[in-house]
Amino acid sequence: MSYPYCNNPVPASPPLHGLKLAPHRELEQAQQRGRLKCSSCGGSRMFFCYTCCSLVGVSQQEIPSVKLPIKIDIIKHPSEVDGKSTAIHAKILAPDDVTIYTYPCIPEYEDDKVVLVFPGPGSVSVEEMTWEAGIEGQTETPGACPLQRVVFIDSTWNQTTRIITDERLQALLRVELKTRKTCFWRHQKGSPDTYLATIEAVYYFLKDYQELCLRQEYTGQYDNLMYFYCYLHTLINKAKTTAGRR
Repeated sequence: MSYPYCNNPVPASPPLHGLKLAPHRELEQAQQRGRLKCSSCGGSRMFFCYTCCSLVGVSQQEIPSVKLPIKIDIIKHPSEVDGKSTAIHAKILAPDDVTIYTYPCIPEYEDDKVVLVFPGPGSVSVEEMTWEAGIEGQTETPGACPLQRVVFIDSTWNQTTRIITDERLQALLRVELKTRKTCFWRHQKGSPDTYLATIEAVYYFLKDYQELCLRQEYTGQYDNLMYFYCYLHTLINKAKTTAGRR
């Protein structure tokens, strides 16, 4: 769901333009077949089951798998509608590196090499995180991974207070993405375009982390995290355009 991970965007080219994505042929074929039942829960699904975190009607071999340089934890609000959340995209596309927890289930974060992506007073940029987290010296070697884990909150803005005030998250350094705009089609009424969908926040953080912390050129390594998102974005915008012509 849309969520305010960044502020003060700067003008840029279209965010979804030029991504290096795997072909969408498998999704196109699945769309033509229509919704199918999930083999585990029996729910009617398209592409994947957001309840079971499994693919539905598409071949695993045809869906990209993304290896991340760092582990991702997503804390989902219990009232967040699974079918509207983009957190499941990250879990399906990077299953070895992404874990989704439903609040109040939160791991005990004891290591100081864990940060929380959340805006507000006291939050730092990804670049500032390098020295705020005490990892500046560890990034002198390109490719080194100074962080162990990054935490994201999956909820609407009105739901965030319950999670962000949990004492188990208070010691974590907060990081804010400061130059991004959302393309999310479920935009919250009255909210600015700086409210990112969860998958957008994960993707943009990793891209910045690659360039600013690992000091490596970004060549599209994590673009396929946006595989489902980009397809659905195109699909929904076409439907809206068609409906507007009627």
